[in-house]
Amino acid sequence: MIIRPVRIEDTDAILALARTAGVGMTTLPDNRDLIAARVEASVKTFAGQLAREDQQWMFALEDSATGHIAGVSALMGAVGLREPFYSYRVGIVVHASRELGIFTQTPTLFLSNDHTGATELCSLYLDPAFRRDKLGALLSKSRFLFMAQFREHFSNTVIAELRGVSDEAGRSPFWESLGRHFFSMDFSQADYLTGIGRKSFVAELMPKHPLYSSFLTAEAQAVIGETHPSTRPARRLLEAEGFRFDQHVDIFDAGPTVECDLPDIDAVRNARSGSVASILDDDDALFDGTPLSLVATGGLGDYRLTLGRLVARDDGLILQAACAKALGLKSSMTAYHVALSPKDRRPA
Repeated sequence: MIIRPVRIEDTDAILALARTAGVGMTTLPDNRDLIAARVEASVKTFAGQLAREDQQWMFALEDSATGHIAGVSALMGAVGLREPFYSYRVGIVVHASRELGIFTQTPTLFLSNDHTGATELCSLYLDPAFRRDKLGALLSKSRFLFMAQFREHFSNTVIAELRGVSDEAGRSPFWESLGRHFFSMDFSQADYLTGIGRKSFVAELMPKHPLYSSFLTAEAQAVIGETHPSTRPARRLLEAEGFRFDQHVDIFDAGPTVECDLPDIDAVRNARSGSVASILDDDDALFDGTPLSLVATGGLGDYRLTLGRLVARDDGLILQAACAKALGLKSSMTAYHVALSPKDRRPA
């Protein structure tokens, strides 16, 4: 299994993934025109043809034996520079009366554009049939090694909007208690319209004043900042890399936004490069006990990444044969690498 930039011919495969993703995957809607436009934008981004505010870096997880596209993930270079990037900032308002001896703290929601200019991790989706063998971690964390290699293309702040709580029918408790009163449409429709780029209605219809979340139903209050069950593994992966909930939530389903400075992401901080010194059989005893690593090579035009085992020595990298073959690596070529799990990483 390899990670590579998407190609125009991947459009139908990515659309098929979008159709199985369900409600709440805002940046991966079931819309062929939008998916095709995103794929085209990614191709142009990798070719250096788009300005920072338009850049979209989209990756496919491909079974190199069959060509099957099993997953997709993406990076938005800088959000909110072309159109507003909305979220709710969770805060507290204090009401106090010394005369009555009353002091209350009321949770509030402020409509904000605080993440303007940040790089966003988005569109992470893995075919359920491939949710095994650490492929989810490969798909998610591959973006960190990519950003470590090409830092100049990304902002210092990196965020990820995680899918909020909704049921199997696509009903969001937060939306039913808040959004529906202002939009008069189902959550799935509002989420879809946002995903296809029709975001102006958000500014036109959402209240601009702070909202007291205590006015919402108990069910809606309970899901503020909570993650959809299918997205919880992705949240744990991000938290292990240093991401933290920053008190911002999605305006539709109240899913959490997590944030980390790019240099502080554990995989970015511990990423290394080296020249290939030798390539050995996969079952060589030298690899016994070595951790799985993300291994990548190439520039923007021919980038490839996979999982493999390696030994880093002063005179270069010793790679497993399967890993080297998947990436087209030969002796003296440069590879980038970082251990898949933070616990297996060691500072230089």
